[in-house]
Amino acid sequence: MQTILLQAGNEGMINLVFMVAIMLVAYFFLIRPQAKRAREQRSFVDSLEKGMTVVTAGGIHGKISRVDDTTVTLEVYNKTYLTVEKQTINMEMTTASLKQTAESAS
Repeated sequence: MQTILLQAGNEGMINLVFMVAIMLVAYFFLIRPQAKRAREQRSFVDSLEKGMTVVTAGGIHGKISRVDDTTVTLEVYNKTYLTVEKQTINMEMTTASLKQTAESAS
């Protein structure tokens, strides 16, 4: 009877260690990198300034002509302006072109 109880206790400990290992892997490979990207995006949005050439999440390219608290006005063509939310600005144009060049090279 004791050997049955010892075996059951040992299996429970192995399952517990396995579950903890899965949680650690999920944290280091999923949660932590996503939080880092969110912090970087927040700091990028906060650093937007007039004159930057940017790309929105919808793929609209433009030059920032005015920055407000929550919105940005983009000049997308000669004297053609769009007002978009700051959070929709995805990346600076120089970063986008470097990323596209790297993807096409590989």
